[in-house]
Amino acid sequence: MRQKNLSVRWVYLALGVTALLFAGVIYAWSILKAPLAAEFHWTDAQLALNFTLTMCFFCLGAFVGGLLCTRLGCRVSMLLSAALGGAGFLLASRLSGQSIAMLYLSYGVLAGFGIGIAYNVVISTVSAWFPDKRGLCSGALMMGFGASALVVGNLASRLIEGPGWRAAYLAVGCALAAVLALAGLLLRRPGADTALPSSKIKAVRGSENFEPRDFPTGQMIRRASFWMAFACIVCLSAVGNTVISFARDLALSVGAAASLATSLVGVLSVCNGLGRIAVGALFDRVGRKRTMLFANILTIGAAGITLLSVLLGSLPLCVLGLCLTGFSYGAAPTINTALISAFYGARYFPLNFSVMNFNLMGASFMATAAGSLLQATGGYTVPFLFLLALAAASLILNLCIKRP
Repeated sequence: MRQKNLSVRWVYLALGVTALLFAGVIYAWSILKAPLAAEFHWTDAQLALNFTLTMCFFCLGAFVGGLLCTRLGCRVSMLLSAALGGAGFLLASRLSGQSIAMLYLSYGVLAGFGIGIAYNVVISTVSAWFPDKRGLCSGALMMGFGASALVVGNLASRLIEGPGWRAAYLAVGCALAAVLALAGLLLRRPGADTALPSSKIKAVRGSENFEPRDFPTGQMIRRASFWMAFACIVCLSAVGNTVISFARDLALSVGAAASLATSLVGVLSVCNGLGRIAVGALFDRVGRKRTMLFANILTIGAAGITLLSVLLGSLPLCVLGLCLTGFSYGAAPTINTALISAFYGARYFPLNFSVMNFNLMGASFMATAAGSLLQATGGYTVPFLFLLALAAASLILNLCIKRP
């Protein structure tokens, strides 16, 4: 029984990575929005609001996913997410341009909510198989989610250039629904009799050393450590969340050709994915404190270098800044998942994780604020000064986090 269980968990991990690879298509928004702006003449601010709505309903979906996973199980929850996510993209493929509200409803509300459900259910289900490798499991799953903009986004981009954007949205919707439904039919949580390696707290110099326990959600949110971590990850995520929303336009502003600018969105996505799995492994090896400090320093450097590229009009510095931004942004959700598991236990993980996941909503509003600064000033200097301040605030908050 033990050998069988140890083997099957890696199959579930691969299935989870595949499901999140398709679910992460919402991060390809800078590619998917381009034909809508060209055909319907919607403004950058209108399209930025759609990304914010998507992130908000993604967080709400993740919260509902935590409740559904506990009460109804993985299968029903994933089938619901497949239906909602697929329907969102299918409706978006039929947009007429008469009202942008239909974009908000289809892509922002339905697709965002459905993908949010899948995100929580997949992570909660697969993570339960890896009590001994929290960071590595989290990093691998987050890598799949972050790499979607490169894989699915580039496939969608080719369809946009060929059959057109409507065919691209239709294909993405069908593929998303099929993969999420398949994952729902195959994924299972470990049973009570499943033999899995026990969690091992490594004695890392400078790391927190405390006896783990399971905190119900009500107890978790009454602890200062939770809110410090929540605010820290909001500020940490805001930098990457903002840059993802206008990465292509940023590259164009420093002289990149249109084809290169689109490719850089994919490069950012690759770095995002690499950052997630690397930080996950780092979390297991050196602990929470050093991993988060590394992420803070990396994010400050990413925002600073990208700001310098804007001031100098340097394409090489912009490429470097986007790579570092992708890597640093990949650190945030991996830390998010691993920290909740390490600090507050596995028993209440689905709901605890969904509550912590609301930090993405806060990061999205920060991204909207940065977009407003971009529109008001007509340049990227002030928005990146704002992001640099957020990165510094994240470092200060991190230094204040204590064990629960």
